[in-house]
Amino acid sequence: MVLAALAAVSMQIATVRAENAPGVSATEIKMGQTMPYSGPLSAYAVIGKAELAYFQMINDAGGVNGRKLSLESRDDAFNPAKTVEQTRKLVEEDGVAFIFGALGTPTNAATRGYLNDHQIPQLFLATGADQFGDPAHFPWTMHFNPSYRTEGQIYAKYILREKPEAKVGILYQHDDFGRDYLRGMKDGFGDSYGKRVVHEESYETTDPTVDAQVIALQGSGADVFLIAATARAAAQAIRKAYDVGWRPLRLLNLNSTSIAAVLQPAGLDKAAGILVAGAYKDATNPQWAGDADVVAWDKYMDKYLPGADKADGSYFYGYSVAQAMVQVLKQCGDDLSRDNIMKQAANLREFHAAILLPGITMNTSATNYHPIRQMQLGRFDGKAWQNFGGIIAAQ
Repeated sequence: MVLAALAAVSMQIATVRAENAPGVSATEIKMGQTMPYSGPLSAYAVIGKAELAYFQMINDAGGVNGRKLSLESRDDAFNPAKTVEQTRKLVEEDGVAFIFGALGTPTNAATRGYLNDHQIPQLFLATGADQFGDPAHFPWTMHFNPSYRTEGQIYAKYILREKPEAKVGILYQHDDFGRDYLRGMKDGFGDSYGKRVVHEESYETTDPTVDAQVIALQGSGADVFLIAATARAAAQAIRKAYDVGWRPLRLLNLNSTSIAAVLQPAGLDKAAGILVAGAYKDATNPQWAGDADVVAWDKYMDKYLPGADKADGSYFYGYSVAQAMVQVLKQCGDDLSRDNIMKQAANLREFHAAILLPGITMNTSATNYHPIRQMQLGRFDGKAWQNFGGIIAAQ
């Protein structure tokens, strides 16, 4: 009788736990995301495709702790109003357990309040905006990318060391994504920012080109050019600067290092010599040919995304973000309440996602929601990215 009663209580606890985690059943974990399958940033939509394929691979191997993974990936066209609409549908109609890997700074900012008010995890967002690593004010939100602000700080330090008399011109996207780079440069330059940065030019994602901005920056006399722009605008900026004969030291943001989506459209010869502060491997670089993570990714691409362009780094990125999400779910065990999902996301210890450079790992805690805080400088040689210098750890 006692054993039977205990068994009954155990079953009741298990039932309550499942009921307290919408989107979780005995056989499934349902996640939701928004992704720009249309609109100005549609080049990044392959991230969602890569994540869907990765979860299919996990499901084919038995899932996570006996549960299959389901990702509802909706198009928001990189429109914050549509992101809000689609996110509410994911939560209120599709009944997802949490939001995973949604792309964009303004888009995720638009849904952050709603998700935090309802205590729904908003995990591993495809953005490096500093605002998404703020557990004191938004404890249910965490990004994946290294902070854009950290990148800006590293570029400022590099300029001070290698080109201390430089005149810097900055092209930045007119939103929090772009402004984080300005903040990072201001952190690094301190009181001398106004003297060192001779011109700033912003652009809107809906602008057809950034040609006018590049010409204005050239006219400022800048001999260092920071390109804090997303794929299409970054490619245009690289090409236009080269075509008008402007040859500054060029610094490119991490989000726009894809050879297929950015450097090839710009012209590989025109992109040669660009620098980036990065954390990720370029799977097309021969130096990683025998790397175990790259070999595994290559096999996954052949099986689950046959014919896809392996030169597009967004595929490797999506694969790795999904890999980190699976690690969190593994750590959750059978407790898949929203509280525990968030707790485990904030409990990563030296986790090495496949795309990360050797020596760089993911680490989180209840007070630090910036998973990747190490970077390394790299230079594009016209064919591939070549890393140089040591690993730089941010505060």
